[in-house]
Amino acid sequence: MEATIFKGFSQEMFQFFNNLKENNSKPWFEEHKHIYLDSIYHPMKSFSVALSPAFFEIDPRINMNPSKTVSRIYRDIRFSKDKTPYRTNMWMSFQRTLSDWRTFPGYYLELQEDSYSYGMGMYMATRKEMDEFRLRTTYDPETFEDITRPLIEKHGFTIGGEQYKRHFPSTLPEYFQQWIQRKSIYLYKNKPLGKELYTPEFTAVMAAEYKQLQPLYEYFADICE
Repeated sequence: MEATIFKGFSQEMFQFFNNLKENNSKPWFEEHKHIYLDSIYHPMKSFSVALSPAFFEIDPRINMNPSKTVSRIYRDIRFSKDKTPYRTNMWMSFQRTLSDWRTFPGYYLELQEDSYSYGMGMYMATRKEMDEFRLRTTYDPETFEDITRPLIEKHGFTIGGEQYKRHFPSTLPEYFQQWIQRKSIYLYKNKPLGKELYTPEFTAVMAAEYKQLQPLYEYFADICE
């Protein structure tokens, strides 16, 4: 039966990912599918429900329907060289429901056998959006720095996103170059598995982390709207 209250993730979840790496086949998965449902899929859906109030405060237009937030474990192998049928990780994405949702900023949480990661950003930003981002940052660098510097230096987030091979000409100080010289941009944290994952309080932990990113989320959302 699907859980309705998030009680924390279990060590069985991460052991399942590890075992799946060694046994990535349909017969093995079907034999152990009940473990996947009970220790991974249903707890992740419950976690999404538990996070709904926090995301409603960040942006009430974010779709928190668990059937939309939780990824599939089944891989699309039609055009992939890797023909293993199942993913050995799972993730959750929290975004608005839009016709072109890929280019709009969103949050995520990813879980795998030995670590987890989370963050927020414009993961598939268009060239137009990144040009607008550079323009706004150049016009008012102080506001952007006030938003972002604490996220890196105080809260420990890391900047990600593919960088351009040829740099855009810019008169901004060095701090801003790590932001504006990218095709996409996001902040993230990678962490080893810890006891925080195994209790209901993980909801509050992640809600606080996501809340820290809200000013930057709003900055990005304003660019993309």
